[in-house]
Amino acid sequence: MNLPELMDLAVSRRASDVHLAPERSPALRIDGALGALLDEFPPLSAEECETAILGILRPDQIEALERTLEIDLSYSLDLPHGTTRFRVNVHQQQRGLAAIFRLIPDDIPSPEALTMEQSIFKFAALPRGLVLFTGATGTGKSTTLACLIDQINQRSQKHILTVEDPIEYTYSEKRACITQRELGIHTHGFAPALKSALREDPDVILVGEMRDLETIQLALTASETGHLVFSTVHTSDTSQTVDRIIDVFPPAQQALVRAQLASVLQGIVTQVLLPRASGSGRIAAREILLATPAVRTMIREGNTHQLYNSLTAGLQAGMCPLELSLAAKVRQKLITKDAAEAEANRPTVLRDYLASTTFSYSVPGLALAKPEDMENDDEPNDHLPPPRQLTTAQRSDNSREP
Repeated sequence: MNLPELMDLAVSRRASDVHLAPERSPALRIDGALGALLDEFPPLSAEECETAILGILRPDQIEALERTLEIDLSYSLDLPHGTTRFRVNVHQQQRGLAAIFRLIPDDIPSPEALTMEQSIFKFAALPRGLVLFTGATGTGKSTTLACLIDQINQRSQKHILTVEDPIEYTYSEKRACITQRELGIHTHGFAPALKSALREDPDVILVGEMRDLETIQLALTASETGHLVFSTVHTSDTSQTVDRIIDVFPPAQQALVRAQLASVLQGIVTQVLLPRASGSGRIAAREILLATPAVRTMIREGNTHQLYNSLTAGLQAGMCPLELSLAAKVRQKLITKDAAEAEANRPTVLRDYLASTTFSYSVPGLALAKPEDMENDDEPNDHLPPPRQLTTAQRSDNSREP
């Protein structure tokens, strides 16, 4: 099998992922649908598949694969369309060695291309705090985050530090200084990289994923001590996101962590990707929670089941329930009703929005970002407490509890 030929085909067909596995033809995911290339490539034998995959790995990556049976990496390939980068997962499965290639575009999309809402765009202007993007794998969280990081890069003289597994988008420095670190190459894990980050004079920190207690603890501490921290969590709505973060900690610490999260959280964005009604491309719908005083009180007191009520009550502040975002796109004929119902967490609420005769597109939560939003608007959530200063002993104590 000719791997460059396959990847060039994937680029030309605007695929998001390429699947390689023994005993079947390579497959492309295009606009969310996965289809095998039966006409272009015959099924691969286990030997052919293994040879193609191992051919892109360094010796140390092959050793890691043999030890752990799976590995994540970034990979670039010179193609007729130009140099193309991929995020790759290699793993052992029943029939042999397999791999999934996620294509990473060269250019970081603009807020307009992502139909980004104003309230999300404003996160890039915050001086500190924690902003979380949630959703299933493949819903565009990394792309939306890359857009925000690039906006900071264009407009602010700051130090941006990213810790990723692996590095996806690469940034050309504009006004900001940018440091990108990849797990397995530049650091052994998110937690040690975050410990080191607090000594590397960052203004903005991007943590690829908050996976474990220590990473979450360090991200909260970084947010609390004057840094703007962006990260992702694999959850499907805002209340589940808060509960996931709190539940990682032992019961004796959870009350303190709730107070800490309530003080540093700036917003939670839950994102889904849906096929466009036109049949070409996909579009994001987003649930947006902003950390208003009422939301902070709910988090602090453990009333996360009431967060959805804040979404519906906070439309004028820039919040937006997922179902309202979906309904707006159905009304605009950007997506179909069936596609919206398949992604809605509350289908009944979605149907109520669609049936409403007073439906309005004028609420701030649906207003799209404009370039001047980040520069001219007052900072949202400006009631954040001042950043906490660490003592010398706390800076040197890597095991400090929150």
